[in-house]
Amino acid sequence: MDFQTAVKTCLNKYADFNGRARRSEYWWFVLFGLIVSIIASILDNVLGTDFGSGNGLIGTIASLALLVPNLAVGARRLHDTGRSGWLQLLWIIPIIGWIILIVWFASDSKPGDNQYGPNPKTGAAGGYPPPPPPAYGSGQYNG
Repeated sequence: MDFQTAVKTCLNKYADFNGRARRSEYWWFVLFGLIVSIIASILDNVLGTDFGSGNGLIGTIASLALLVPNLAVGARRLHDTGRSGWLQLLWIIPIIGWIILIVWFASDSKPGDNQYGPNPKTGAAGGYPPPPPPAYGSGQYNG
């Protein structure tokens, strides 16, 4: 999944906490959130809407707008690893909780279907397309 597809998917599934999300979907959306945060911070400094505490009006609005999709894609990512989305509450525990969640978010999908749905790496729902047939005369079918 590429950057644009991941962002579109996460924004279309704004508050969908069901199903599974691939690693690429999750991490591309995290990158999108980081880019939005940096742009919002720059705009706050340029426009003078900075609160002086490191965040401003535009940054606060952007953070609130992306809060639900971040929680939703995080829950779907944890579902993909066979865990409950409620485990995102580990973010409350400094350092140890953060490390555990980062490892889980970076871990590979559980193979096959699980209680949260089909594996997004396989099948028509987000899986890889089949490879194209070899070109005529490429020598693969000689003999």
